[in-house]
Amino acid sequence: MVDRKKVLEAARYIEERISVKPRVGLILGSGLGFLADQVEDPTVIEYSEIPHFPVSTVPGHEGKLVIGKLFGKEIAAMKGRFHTYEGYDPSEVVFPVYVMRELGVERLLITNSSGGINRSFQPGDVVLIKDVISILAFRNPLRGPNDDELGPRFPDMSQPFDREWMERLKEKMELKEGVYIWTLGPNYETPAEIRAFDRIGADMVGMSTVPEVIAANHVGIKVLGLSCITNMAAGILDEPLKHEDVIRVANMVKDRFAKIVKVALEVI
Repeated sequence: MVDRKKVLEAARYIEERISVKPRVGLILGSGLGFLADQVEDPTVIEYSEIPHFPVSTVPGHEGKLVIGKLFGKEIAAMKGRFHTYEGYDPSEVVFPVYVMRELGVERLLITNSSGGINRSFQPGDVVLIKDVISILAFRNPLRGPNDDELGPRFPDMSQPFDREWMERLKEKMELKEGVYIWTLGPNYETPAEIRAFDRIGADMVGMSTVPEVIAANHVGIKVLGLSCITNMAAGILDEPLKHEDVIRVANMVKDRFAKIVKVALEVI
């Protein structure tokens, strides 16, 4: 479980260095950190400078917290996230979510790159995440003693994503929707695993996002999730999967992705 004292120490460090109070948080996945470069009058803080913050180790995750204005909203953007496959405990992975809440963040836009399981998807699609599946119960970030000052012992997950926010976005633009399943990584999944995930209702697969969604629901932050399909999952196409392809496709669709994020912020 996250240590509230450490959350407060990290939040106080950040507050002393910023001039705006962020209301919206952004977690930017593989190859999607370019959005943080569009923040106006940014304050950029390296993760390594923030007390108790983990450090990104994955290519495509720069490891910077950027605070300022984006498309007219005060935001705190994570240019790079953390994963359990990097060796972090789930409570460390979600630590920034609790810090954001302490800073005043009320909404969280989570993005990721994922592999498409649904055969109607194709690389380059941006999909609205409508629900999640976790097959890693032992990796739940809320395991251990609960701090009631952070959130309830048994948070509700019947609506992990904010329906009103989703509907407002869908009124402005047409988006595919899907269910995201979280795997541990860092290896990509086997074709047999993908067939099993397909049978239980997953539309895309990735190695992140679910811990942050759980944490955000724990502290009462409203969540919107967007997934960039950067490749088709193992066994759907007869080709090997490489992280370089994930970054390449994410870069190809960055203009469309930025447009969707812009609208998602405008409809708040």
